[in-house]
Amino acid sequence: MFNDKTILITGGTGSFGKKFIATVLAQYHPKKLIVYSRDELKQFEMQQVFNQACMRYFIGDVRDAQRLDMAMRGVDYVVHAAALKQVPAAEYNPMECIKTNVGGAENVIQAALNNGVQKVIALSTDKAANPVNLYGATKLCSDKLFVAANNMAGNNPTVFSVVRYGNVVGSRGSVVPFFDKLIKSGAKNLPITHAEMTRFWITLQQGVDFVLDNFKRMKGGELFVPKIPSVRIADLAKSMAPDLPQEIVGIRPGEKLHEIMCPADDSYHTIEFKDYYVITPSITFSSRNNDFAVNALGEHGVPVAQGFEYNSLNNQHFLTITELQTMNQQVLTE
Repeated sequence: MFNDKTILITGGTGSFGKKFIATVLAQYHPKKLIVYSRDELKQFEMQQVFNQACMRYFIGDVRDAQRLDMAMRGVDYVVHAAALKQVPAAEYNPMECIKTNVGGAENVIQAALNNGVQKVIALSTDKAANPVNLYGATKLCSDKLFVAANNMAGNNPTVFSVVRYGNVVGSRGSVVPFFDKLIKSGAKNLPITHAEMTRFWITLQQGVDFVLDNFKRMKGGELFVPKIPSVRIADLAKSMAPDLPQEIVGIRPGEKLHEIMCPADDSYHTIEFKDYYVITPSITFSSRNNDFAVNALGEHGVPVAQGFEYNSLNNQHFLTITELQTMNQQVLTE
């Protein structure tokens, strides 16, 4: 699907971007693979690793509509990964988060429409489901913009979908490398925000593969949610340092005790497939197919029961301490 195609990824120097680029280069032969981000040092460092002839590096901010429009000329597929993601930082700097996560999303949409991009997938987060923090609220707004963009497109060939998933193991700023750093520095305990806290858990590679698969499945307007396991944060700490005591430090600003990916209020338009869910648009598209029970690959889904909620606390699959140890070891050695 991506052979001889031009792909652009916003925020391409982040954890997801690096894994996405490595995967695409390993599995396909793209015409161009464009990294669009605002950090020149990170781009320089990436160029030392990814210097294939197809690679292109654009310095630019998603807040800059004109630069985005220029970067998307001749682009076939876009992955929108750029965002301000730190929950406490967003609480203290709300307008900066809004400018990037909401304004930037609108700029991506307009640039894609202006340049006739074929398909766009925007990355979302479990924090966008029933949000209680500003970051989650901006990503919910972003999700709505990308879904509605399918109506804005009219007869334009561009289609937009969203991928939502949980905490990414080992990503920059996440808890596994944080705990690992504390352990190696000789910490006397590991800080736990709450003894009962749970989270959805996915590796970077699983996230990248899910995005790539959804380019093939999407019709436009879907919000894709993978079926992934949950973890208890106390179990995670125990798996990394079984002999260290855990110190309860309290929930951070804007943080939830448990996360949701498919809210109960969306159950009446949520469809279950073999290994993922689709939250279908609440709006009707005037020029698009509105039947999402069959995806573009011909796979069939079934509606979930009314009131169904996909919650990290009620998830049927929790990782054991042994499974966590195996996953942590794999992530920390990559």
